[in-house]
Amino acid sequence: MKKKIIIAIVIVLVIAIVGFVVYWELTHGNRSLVDTSNRFDRAVISLPNGEVVEGRVSSWLDFANSDSVQVTVDGKTYLTHYSNVCLIDD
Repeated sequence: MKKKIIIAIVIVLVIAIVGFVVYWELTHGNRSLVDTSNRFDRAVISLPNGEVVEGRVSSWLDFANSDSVQVTVDGKTYLTHYSNVCLIDD
């Protein structure tokens, strides 16, 4: 009887840990657990004033039913259209 309880507890803990990891990866920046093609190292962003920003991506977020993307590069967050951003996976 004790073996069954221990096995049940271990199974619940494993499911909880996996669920938490999936939740964390999907809601915090550079997504990689579910789809490895969604991790980017660098970005090049064209700003409206003609300036080009290039740097290391710490996080990015796209929005459902939208062409907008939010990219954080070197501690600064940019919200722009996808046509103004090149996300690069080294």
